[in-house]
Amino acid sequence: MKGLRILVAEDEPFINIMLIEMLEEMGHTVCASAETEEETVTAALATKPDVMIVDARLGTGSGIAAVEEILKSAFIPHIFASGDILTGCPRDPRAVVIQKPYRESDLARAIASALLGASNEKPALSAMPQATD
Repeated sequence: MKGLRILVAEDEPFINIMLIEMLEEMGHTVCASAETEEETVTAALATKPDVMIVDARLGTGSGIAAVEEILKSAFIPHIFASGDILTGCPRDPRAVVIQKPYRESDLARAIASALLGASNEKPALSAMPQATD
């Protein structure tokens, strides 16, 4: 998978830094980082990333609401990250969700799934790249 431009929306500083470092080690570029719902919407519309990784529950506002607002203007493949995937994520079965804590291999599969979903292909687990940690 070629290097992608990725927006990270995460309000926990340690997780934010860890995620950015992990993405850069995977060969991606973090084009923007946001901590609130409003910052996420503004950054996404300004930078037009290839993929967004959004914490479902941001400290100020909702990552889910931010993505819903962004999608009104343009479709951007996205992944929701949450420590509680049962109550903290969208109910849409097509949503790509990754549970915290996650490994690089989990993140690689989630990115591939979001991109496949964006191209209207059904993601197949066997087709997902297997990253090594």
